[in-house]
Amino acid sequence: MNFSATSAPHSSNEAPAACGGPGGSTPQPPAGESTAVAPAPASFPASSPGATTSHSPASPSPTPASFPLVSTANVPTQRAARYGKQLVTHMAHKVTGEWNESSDSGYLLFDREGPVLGRFDVIASASDLRLELRTEPERADHLEHIAGIHLARFGVRDALTISWRRTDGSAGTTQGPLTAADIEAHAHAKKAAREAAREAGQAE
Repeated sequence: MNFSATSAPHSSNEAPAACGGPGGSTPQPPAGESTAVAPAPASFPASSPGATTSHSPASPSPTPASFPLVSTANVPTQRAARYGKQLVTHMAHKVTGEWNESSDSGYLLFDREGPVLGRFDVIASASDLRLELRTEPERADHLEHIAGIHLARFGVRDALTISWRRTDGSAGTTQGPLTAADIEAHAHAKKAAREAAREAGQAE
């Protein structure tokens, strides 16, 4: 989704300058008065229909780049808004993202390494959660997995399955359904990794 702005036509309110030839002298201000001219009001571009403008400095542009590959997944669930908000707010601790309560939708920018590597949109409805990933073809597997496995973990009680479909015809990945044992094993693995990192730091 690209937001664009169209510049408003420029109009000038300045009066034409007086001619300086015979019979046409430039008027001079009375003694004691300033000759400074007030600056013209700033001209701002007019927003095109449907454009959304953020006035908060904490909200970055939601359309930083255009990507050639679009991968989508529709996840049937009666808790779409709940899962969508949980997913976006959780991942937004490490990448740029925002959830909009009024529209039950949000986005994430995969910018943890600096450059934006992909954009992830989340749209909740009464019957499903729609995921839209835009990225480069070579990054699709990795980013599909990151977003999908998080959602599968959050939705373990509902056995959520995230199956991706790509616009370029290549095979998308699938995450879930997960079991309670899968979640427990993941927690143990994370704990072991943290302890190993801590021990390695102490040994240096």
